[in-house]
Amino acid sequence: MKIMKLLLFLALSLNWVNAQNLKPYVLALETTDNIAEIKDKLSINLQQNGIEVVGQYQPANDANRWIFIFTSPELKSAVKEVGELTGFAASLRLAITSENGKTLVSYTNPVYWGNAYFRKDFPKVSSNYTKLSSKLENAMEATGAFKNLAFGSEKGLSEKELRKYHYMFAMPYFDDTIELASFNSYQTAINTIETAAKEKNSNLELLYKIEIPGKDLALYGFGIKGEKGEAKFLPIIDIGSPKHTAFLPYEVLVMGNEVHMLHGRYRIAIAFPDLTMGTFSKIMSTPGDIEDSLMQLVK
Repeated sequence: MKIMKLLLFLALSLNWVNAQNLKPYVLALETTDNIAEIKDKLSINLQQNGIEVVGQYQPANDANRWIFIFTSPELKSAVKEVGELTGFAASLRLAITSENGKTLVSYTNPVYWGNAYFRKDFPKVSSNYTKLSSKLENAMEATGAFKNLAFGSEKGLSEKELRKYHYMFAMPYFDDTIELASFNSYQTAINTIETAAKEKNSNLELLYKIEIPGKDLALYGFGIKGEKGEAKFLPIIDIGSPKHTAFLPYEVLVMGNEVHMLHGRYRIAIAFPDLTMGTFSKIMSTPGDIEDSLMQLVK
């Protein structure tokens, strides 16, 4: 009897710990509306709650997916306070995905990504994320019945694990970024990227730009087209349900006179923390392919 009670206590304790862990996405809505209908409603309700949609697109050329990229005063203020590589936190994503006969609305869990990108500095900006989460919930409740179900990892990750995250031994951490190039000034870096993004033969689609006032920080988001782009790797790694559509798009950060991207083996892993090595092995070339695509911006 004592053993049974102990086992029950341990099971309940484990469930409580898992409940405290964070997962990368939030399933917000489930509806019978089609993507076009829910897209219009969301656009209005996000704006009315102080959330700025800075870009949107159909990822991987998939008619069953749509993504809004958004920012807010809370995100910009948080990045401005800490600066440097936290510029990658200037945007979050909301996805609309048609699957199993329903239309699902999900978004990147602000606190999960905030802990991952701000790391030990997250407590300084946690109130910003609380306010943003409240705004998102209000926008979802104005659109439909808010489900508020975290997903994207069976057990999730603790704040401590997120702040020191890497997929496994010898894999990159958040700050193991790839420096694509350095220039003689911030403005030269900006000009170079924006000129390259207009090239007609590029496989990159410029989706948004967010600059942080008072800082030499600019975050760009790009859709990656072509035979080695999103349409190749997304169907291989996004195999669960609900879909991780809000994983995309990929970002480039101008920080001072330097241009950085998050390492693919970090950026993909943090968005798919339960992905097996077997699945990862199927996209071994993808981190390099993404780097090659983004390198077009600085040549």
